[in-house]
Amino acid sequence: MRTPPIVSPQEWEDARQELLVEEKQLTHAHDALAAKRRRMPWVAVEKEYAFEGPEGKVSLLDLFKGRRQLIVYRAFYEPGVFGWPDHACRGCSMVADHVGDLTHLNVRDTTLVFASRAPQQNIEALKAHMGWTMPWYTITDDFDADFDVDEWHGTNAFIRDGDRVFRTYFINARGDEALGSTWSYLDMTALGRQETWEDSPEGYPQTPPYEWWNWHDSYGDTEPAQEWLDQTRRGPR
Repeated sequence: MRTPPIVSPQEWEDARQELLVEEKQLTHAHDALAAKRRRMPWVAVEKEYAFEGPEGKVSLLDLFKGRRQLIVYRAFYEPGVFGWPDHACRGCSMVADHVGDLTHLNVRDTTLVFASRAPQQNIEALKAHMGWTMPWYTITDDFDADFDVDEWHGTNAFIRDGDRVFRTYFINARGDEALGSTWSYLDMTALGRQETWEDSPEGYPQTPPYEWWNWHDSYGDTEPAQEWLDQTRRGPR
């Protein structure tokens, strides 16, 4: 293969600084796109949907687990999918492998779940085999068809106002490639990261950046380390 030129450390740093300008532009463009998502109109979910979970039948509202926001990833795992029953779709499995500790999402009043048409006994066996721990439910009705995930994977975001549920955003195809981290999931929601630096509509919940971050086993127990806050109060680049 033809390699790029071999240069001195200073030339390399100059090239990196030049590219860093474009990287920051991309970061700011991503922030601006997320701000537009927070201003997307909502559509009310008027239909009742039922899922099967480890403890039996649950509704779409139940999937929120009492939190304000819900993200549902439709994973292809069912009879007829390549790999059944030992594995889910390869691409959906890669998405599952990238999901981090969900405590950080939960602290931002957001729940993430997976949903498939496979029976619960198969889902539980698959999770144990692959080492996955996310909540994973069985679709029992037209949820996949009604939310554009009957023929392809995709991620829907919802918000609730009391018992009323609204669809706020949808990502599929290559857009799903970027999902997996706490930040990527929050950026697709109606409330965003809920940090003060964000461009959000007036009245949206926001707290200072970094100050809510904590170890996933210590939320509600301690304040983040002061030295960490001192180093990071400048906020995102």
